[in-house]
Amino acid sequence: IKKHEHTRPEKVKDRANHIMFLEAQVGPVFTTFRQNPDINAVFDEITSGSPEIAFEADDGVRHELWVVDNDDTIEAIKNAFAKLPYLYIADGHHRSQSASEVARRKREKNPDHTGDEIYNFFLHVAFPDDQLRILSYNRVVKDTGGMSIEKLIEKASDKFEIMPHDGAVDPGKPHEFGMYCGGKWYLMKAKEGSFDPDDPTGSIDAAILGNNFISPILGIDDPKTDKRIDFVGGIRGVKELVKLVDSGEYKLAFSLHATTIDQLLKVADAGQVMPPKSTWFEPKLRSGMVVNLLNE
Repeated sequence: IKKHEHTRPEKVKDRANHIMFLEAQVGPVFTTFRQNPDINAVFDEITSGSPEIAFEADDGVRHELWVVDNDDTIEAIKNAFAKLPYLYIADGHHRSQSASEVARRKREKNPDHTGDEIYNFFLHVAFPDDQLRILSYNRVVKDTGGMSIEKLIEKASDKFEIMPHDGAVDPGKPHEFGMYCGGKWYLMKAKEGSFDPDDPTGSIDAAILGNNFISPILGIDDPKTDKRIDFVGGIRGVKELVKLVDSGEYKLAFSLHATTIDQLLKVADAGQVMPPKSTWFEPKLRSGMVVNLLNE
């Protein structure tokens, strides 16, 4: 299983404590794989029937679950997945590492450990890469560092083409960005030479904006900890950016083109780490629909 994100020890410990207290895993690790015709054929057959569980959650997302209890189908799934070289964590780095931490704790307390105990496994769901989508992960900044919008544009103009735009900018292409400040939208295009197109991580739009604007111009070097910047999941759209800036809580907003699944897989294949806050998966899977009980 390949990963693309660092984990925070305190978050891993907190999730592990939660699993230990419940004696259960209630949220699946969400992985993807490069789509495979054999796997597609198996799941097409399974989902041709009626699901065991089907409901619409409060957020309007419909969930359907088919229980597979036929030995031949189970064997077909095992054989198809055995041919895959890798699975890739899409969402759930902390869940997988906390499950590993729980397994370590339980293993140390079990003198009869065999490796077959249920705590050696974690709740997991896998989707083919062509059935996933990543939404934009936009940015809002509390201040401009005392600079006018004209000064910001001047400082950024060596890395970006920047022009006023009539209406909101929801970037339709990679390496294009929207900037909203003072009631006006601007379209920004990364200039050739402002990033390395062969760098799997550095060519992602979140990295381009961070390396060429947010860090050098606004002085925000660590977006994960700096209180001047916040992030807006793409499901809320550019309207939310306008709302936040017009409220006076933030002075500046950036809209980004969504990271692609292919970009994420290339970063993982290169053994690199995605830029902070660069992937927003939607829809979210409901925790608690399937539970893995560790004490059975």
